Amino acid sequence: MGHLDHADFGWLTPVLSYVMACIGAALGLRCTVRALGATGRSRRNWLITAASAIGTGIWTMHFVAMLGFSVSGTEIRYNVPLTILSLLVAMVVVGAGVFAVGYGRDRARALFLGGLTTGLGVASMHYLGMAALRLHGVVHYDPVLVGLSVLIAVVAATAALWAALNIQSPIAVAVASLVMGVAVSSMHYTGMLAVRVRVSPAGEALPGATAMQFIFPLAVGLGSYLFLTSAFVALSPTAGEREASASAQQPVESVAR
Repeated sequence: MGHLDHADFGWLTPVLSYVMACIGAALGLRCTVRALGATGRSRRNWLITAASAIGTGIWTMHFVAMLGFSVSGTEIRYNVPLTILSLLVAMVVVGAGVFAVGYGRDRARALFLGGLTTGLGVASMHYLGMAALRLHGVVHYDPVLVGLSVLIAVVAATAALWAALNIQSPIAVAVASLVMGVAVSSMHYTGMLAVRVRVSPAGEALPGATAMQFIFPLAVGLGSYLFLTSAFVALSPTAGEREASASAQQPVESVAR
């Protein structure tokens, strides 16, 4: 059995991955709140942004954490198409959960279906990303810990969607995002504790790209997307601010007439 190290760079990757999870959660929650206060095309666009933010944040959290993952006795490579597919799965399935909440008439039913769908999507992204691993050996999983990681993902997703439906103030959203970051990170590291690797030393080169060749540049790009989108959301007026602005302009227009 190969020795697994989940923090090859010390606390750097766990802390940075937690930060990315928090940013994605915060942005997704704010966009969902904006969506619930909007109608028509505006609601749809806010929900799409929320899904992309949450999906991107979770994916970036996973693969930033994976930068610190190593196995003694073997190098690690990543299958590029599978890695990209895991990102698309995260966005699409999270999007299905977010839209279920955004357009559901029965909030309790929408929350249950949205949380279940989103949680299973997060877990699917994680294990699809793990399937992209290429190393000299065979990867096995502890089924109990796998089941626990999926349960954590579903509970975390349901809690996030509940927060989007019930929490409005920026401070409350920030606190909820910190909690969500803990939940998502817990799901990841629980899933990683389930991993067992039986190393089979071989001389041939592994297919795929190294983490620094592919994962790191993509994570930096997606992290930049999260930061720029966060700035856009922070600067865009809320529905209440637009109504206040419109009300303030009406007396001015009346005086001008």
